[in-house]
Amino acid sequence: MSDYDISTVDLTGDRYEVKQSLVRNKYTVTDASGTVVLRGKQKMFKLKEEFPFVTGDDQGAFTVKAGGIMDIAGNYTITDAGTGDPVVVLDEDWSWFMENWTIRDPDTGEALATITSKNKVLQVLRHLVGAANLIPNKYEIRDPQGDHVGDIEGQFSLKDTYTVTIDDATDVPKEAVLAAACILDALENN
Repeated sequence: MSDYDISTVDLTGDRYEVKQSLVRNKYTVTDASGTVVLRGKQKMFKLKEEFPFVTGDDQGAFTVKAGGIMDIAGNYTITDAGTGDPVVVLDEDWSWFMENWTIRDPDTGEALATITSKNKVLQVLRHLVGAANLIPNKYEIRDPQGDHVGDIEGQFSLKDTYTVTIDDATDVPKEAVLAAACILDALENN
């Protein structure tokens, strides 16, 4: 078990699907066999954005919480529901041209991975034209050395759906990547 594992979650696969419900920022994460491994939803009417997640059997998994009120470009801490300890921080480097997220160690701030939008033109359009949010976005996950770790790829569907593929997660926490896929969708479409 690494410092970045979540005590109640065991993610052993390398491919997951993140699907948003039709009505609000509510997500279901399934593994390659279709088994629900995580569910989460944005808490409504909170001053700081908050997304609690549970395992497929409804055991508390983790919570993603904004560092500040109305965090446009800020950070989101993932806290282990079992231990109450911060696991990682998702830190957004906001720009009109590219979505850049960094998964960091909560104590040292050391980068563990980056998640970057693959399409600069689409990214600009998503910020300027609301209808561009209907076009699925694609992200690449890289480790701190810049090596490819995996992808988050949006699919055309009635519900926002992303396939998360983790090719090499030797030093990258899968829980943080899956939480980031949900958070990216929720924040990018607001």
